[in-house]
Amino acid sequence: MRVDPKNPSDVEHKLWDDIESHHTGMLMPVGGAPVHAQPMTAFPERSARQLWFFTRTDTDLARQVAGGSKAMFILQQRDLQACIGGEVRMQHDPARMERYWNAVVAAWYPGGRNDPKLTMLCFDCEDAQVWVSEAAPMKFAWEIAKSNATHHMPDLGGRTHLTFH
Repeated sequence: MRVDPKNPSDVEHKLWDDIESHHTGMLMPVGGAPVHAQPMTAFPERSARQLWFFTRTDTDLARQVAGGSKAMFILQQRDLQACIGGEVRMQHDPARMERYWNAVVAAWYPGGRNDPKLTMLCFDCEDAQVWVSEAAPMKFAWEIAKSNATHHMPDLGGRTHLTFH
């Protein structure tokens, strides 16, 4: 499906599709003590514009966002890159833990889903910067060659700002 970077609805649809397909990105609290982004598996709830993550209550990340914190979730795919801003907080939700539990999650949490330190983070998405690339190999090669010959930027997609309110 071709995505028009000038059409926010198309871009938002692709963003949620990519999160649902790939799940993995980098989560980073902002505004508190400096921390590095860390890889997390996102369980998206498109209609609520939320991402859910498993974690343990004794991690640095969980302690930092327990009462709520601004955060960024960064997603990078071949044809879409995004930085989603929002608010993340620790929220123990046994129903979601049951719904999202799978063999991959179990591998990271050997104490199982009944581990008393297992919990979830809820990330309420507020906005996003999304870059969509239309860079099939032939188009990419053509645009790079054309750019070098004409000294103009290649046309490989565009950037869109999304607001989730």
